[in-house]
Amino acid sequence: MTTFPEFDLDPAILAAVEKLGFESPTPVQAETLPPLLEGRDMIGQARTGSGKTAAFGLPMLQRFKDGGSNVRGLVLAPTRELAIQVAEAIRSFSKGLPIRVVTIYGGAPYPPQLKALRNGATIVVGTPGRVIDHLDRGTLDLNNVEMFVLDEADEMLRMGFLEPVEHILEALPEERQIALFSATMPAPIQRVSKKFLNKPVTIQVESSELSVSHIEQFWIRAPQRRKLDILLRILQGDPHGATLIFTRTRRGCGEVADGLTKNGIPA
Repeated sequence: MTTFPEFDLDPAILAAVEKLGFESPTPVQAETLPPLLEGRDMIGQARTGSGKTAAFGLPMLQRFKDGGSNVRGLVLAPTRELAIQVAEAIRSFSKGLPIRVVTIYGGAPYPPQLKALRNGATIVVGTPGRVIDHLDRGTLDLNNVEMFVLDEADEMLRMGFLEPVEHILEALPEERQIALFSATMPAPIQRVSKKFLNKPVTIQVESSELSVSHIEQFWIRAPQRRKLDILLRILQGDPHGATLIFTRTRRGCGEVADGLTKNGIPA
C-alpha cells in the first residue's frame, strides 16, 4: 500500500489525513494498517517517531466511525505527555466523525475527567495508574471495549507498570482486538503477549535493534560559564530548524531561554 485511499478508509478519515498533510504511509503504517483493519491482534516493533499513532489510530477510527457513548477503544500510554499527544493525534484524525476522545492521566484533578467520561467517550487514552483509579471508582466501564492498544510496552516495563497493565488487560471483554507496540521485546513483554493476544501478527519495520542508532550524537566538554556562548555558536553556525534543549533544573531552563532570546534566538 503506497497511498492512504488504498486502505479503503472512511472518506471523513481520508479528508482529515489529507488536510494534515499525510501523503503516503510510513513503513510501520503500511505494514500494520491491513492486519489491524482486518481485526487481527498484532505485535508491532517500532521506535518512537515512526508513525505508530496513525498506525493504530486510523484502524480504530475506521472501526468506530459511527461513534457511540460507551468506551469502545482504549489506548494505554506510559506517561501523561504521551497520552496527551496520542489523544490529540486521534482527535485530529477524527474530524467529521461522531467520536469523542477523552484523556485520563495522573497529576490532574479528577472532576474534569469524571465529567468527560460521564458525557460519553468513544475512545479513552490514559496512563495505567489513572485508568485503574477510574476502574476502582466505577467511573470507567471497559465492558464494551472492542480494541485495546498498549503503546510503548517496554517503557511500561521500565517504569514498573507491567502489573497494572495486566490488571487492565484482565478487565477487558473476552472478545476484543489487541495491538501491542514496543521498540524492544524483553521476556516479560513476550509473556504478556502470549497470555493475552490471540494469534497475533508480528510486524517489525526495521531489522536492527530499533534503538536510537538513527540519531547522530556528539558531546562538547565546556565549563559552566561558557555553556551559553557555546550553545549560541552551535545554533547560529548551522541551521537546525526546531530544536529541543534539556536542562537539569527549572532555574537553568529559564536562564538558557532568557540567554537565547537576548541573543536573537526565540526560545
